[in-house]
Amino acid sequence: MSKKPKAAYKRVMLKISGEALMGDQGFGLHPPTVERIAKEVKSVHDMGVEICMVIGGGNIFRGLQGSAQGMERTTADYMGMLATVMNALAVQSALEAEGIHTRVISAITMNEVAEPYIRRRAVRHLEKKRVCIFAAGTGNPYFTTDTAATLRASEMSCEAIFKGTKVDGVYDKDPVKYPDATRYETVSYDDVLAKRLGVMDASAIALARDNNLPIIVFSLDEPGGFKGILAGEGTYTRVQG
Repeated sequence: MSKKPKAAYKRVMLKISGEALMGDQGFGLHPPTVERIAKEVKSVHDMGVEICMVIGGGNIFRGLQGSAQGMERTTADYMGMLATVMNALAVQSALEAEGIHTRVISAITMNEVAEPYIRRRAVRHLEKKRVCIFAAGTGNPYFTTDTAATLRASEMSCEAIFKGTKVDGVYDKDPVKYPDATRYETVSYDDVLAKRLGVMDASAIALARDNNLPIIVFSLDEPGGFKGILAGEGTYTRVQG
């Protein structure tokens, strides 16, 4: 029997965008993609890692786009929060199909579909090896799911935030447009803010910096990438102090 690789972290936050769930489609959910992400999470869960998740809502509705089209910003942001709940339920369903006990915890009260956010209860779920998916952002307009992920990671005492993206780290410019773009192995919070590197929004980066919470940026499209990094392998960028 092969020895299980030892994970580098005991408790982590996985932040993925809503767009990550839509595969090659231009909108909505792509069930095979959701299933693939669930299998990635399961592979890390099987290592004994306690996992928190925050999923964006951009595949269904984006508050900023709604406000740009003349909708009141507060209303548009609440609609975006509801989109994150839909995504959280989809991922919960996929994870439970893999045999992993999961809780969707919403910052907006909706007792029929999700638990309300109570920090001590959420910590207890993690201790019982349940995956906690935090939905509806922070419950406040004008804050993104990046900020929600950093806030919840701090409250849950996560050791790192794993930001799953379409590229394998942080580059000095867009690697899709510029073939000569250079990937950073490590980069400081202040450099991310000063150079506007687009890892997360400024309030999320500042919150991570204030709580000394490292951000690991990696490719979610790379099969086994999430597990590989936790086992000490793979390509990624570490954002730290």
